[in-house]
Amino acid sequence: MSILDQIKEHAEVIGADGVHVGTVDAVEGNRIKLTKQSTTHDHHHYIDGGLVATVEDGTVRLSANGDVAVTLEDEPDDE
Repeated sequence: MSILDQIKEHAEVIGADGVHVGTVDAVEGNRIKLTKQSTTHDHHHYIDGGLVATVEDGTVRLSANGDVAVTLEDEPDDE
């Protein structure tokens, strides 16, 4: 089982610095799709699954600080 298989819908995503990054909408392939409500824009943002450090107690902790993870978000062109 990969670490991404452990991620549940509505899990909180936290940066390595403890900053709230967003809320999981779904895992799609090797990316975490954040809910639209958890972002400042009216579309989904994605975070590369490679940034996931741990998944504990319904919380996804990233290996990057929150501000860095936000700048690394992968936003598809078709949304």
